[in-house]
Amino acid sequence: MRRSRIYTPQPLLSADTIELTGAASHYLTRVLRLSRGDPLIVFNGDGRDYSAQISEVQSKCVLVRLLESEVSGKESPLKITLVQAICKGDRMDYALQKATELGVFCIQPLISDRVEVRLDVARQAKRMKHWQGVVISACEQSGRAMVPEVKPPLSMFEWTAEADDSRCVVLDPLAEDKLSGLLVGGDAISIVVGPEGGFTQEEVDAVRLNGLMAVSLGPRVLRTETAGPAAIAVLQAKTGGF
Repeated sequence: MRRSRIYTPQPLLSADTIELTGAASHYLTRVLRLSRGDPLIVFNGDGRDYSAQISEVQSKCVLVRLLESEVSGKESPLKITLVQAICKGDRMDYALQKATELGVFCIQPLISDRVEVRLDVARQAKRMKHWQGVVISACEQSGRAMVPEVKPPLSMFEWTAEADDSRCVVLDPLAEDKLSGLLVGGDAISIVVGPEGGFTQEEVDAVRLNGLMAVSLGPRVLRTETAGPAAIAVLQAKTGGF
């Protein structure tokens, strides 16, 4: 029987009993309807799964007794960073959710000229909190005990200025080389996915100037929220992550 998994940011390795409040408590008691004595797995992103048991249910919190822990062993041997041009609403959520399920290591939101979403300081903070929540939920569902970081958005030019060209590829439906034929060296790689309207010529020139390699995913043009997860799946299959 599959045990429910719940994320908490608090330290777990040296704890005996922890208190879960807020959304975590509501999810366990109101959604899953768990009660005293029920088993579950708790994780905090340190790479370990903590077997646990509900010891007490109170009105606004749940007390959980930690039993033992083990390294989850579900992380990919290849650290993949998804550099994803920000897309609207549910499309961005989908891209982050599926990338996390497929084993992405880190997510770098990208602001390019054709990105329609514009974020001021307050809205950016709100969106980043939401995106990290999407990633955490995907970890709970997929069994991952490492939580990918969602970094603050960068412009295309900010990102290319600091990118390592030996470990980056840009998805381009017109590229002659296919991602499936790429020789993956090292233990890390970044995949750059453009916006719905594609990159501008100035952005393409910046990519070329920095020596980043362009690759395609085949003859079909994928939506921006589909391209990233598809590319991650290809790389995982090539490097033993599947």
